Amino acid sequence: QVQLVESGGDLVQAGGSLRLSCVASGSTFILGVMGWYRQALGKPRELVATINSLGATNYADSVKGRFTISRDNSKNTVDLQMTSLKPDDTAVYYCYARGAAAATPNRWNQYWGQGTQVTVSS
Repeated sequence: QVQLVESGGDLVQAGGSLRLSCVASGSTFILGVMGWYRQALGKPRELVATINSLGATNYADSVKGRFTISRDNSKNTVDLQMTSLKPDDTAVYYCYARGAAAATPNRWNQYWGQGTQVTVSS
């Protein structure tokens, strides 16, 4: 079992920056792809960015050039640096990870954090 805990959500003015962090914990496990999703009020959850264990990244078109995802495999963390924030970025941001117990490396599961609120004022 993997637990994900996010931090860093806040209220920020348009044009500002914010950094979200997520740490994974639990019994001995392996982490695959990690990433961030977001869900605005009344809208479905959408992908923001992902990063695999080798550092390959993928971004939603709406955040390319503004957001940067990074991870530290030694600390089991994934961060999202957000710049040039817009009111449309307002949402609950969820950390995501695919993980497997070290004892059963072929059995992958998806894990989600509880979410952190990001509000961008105009």
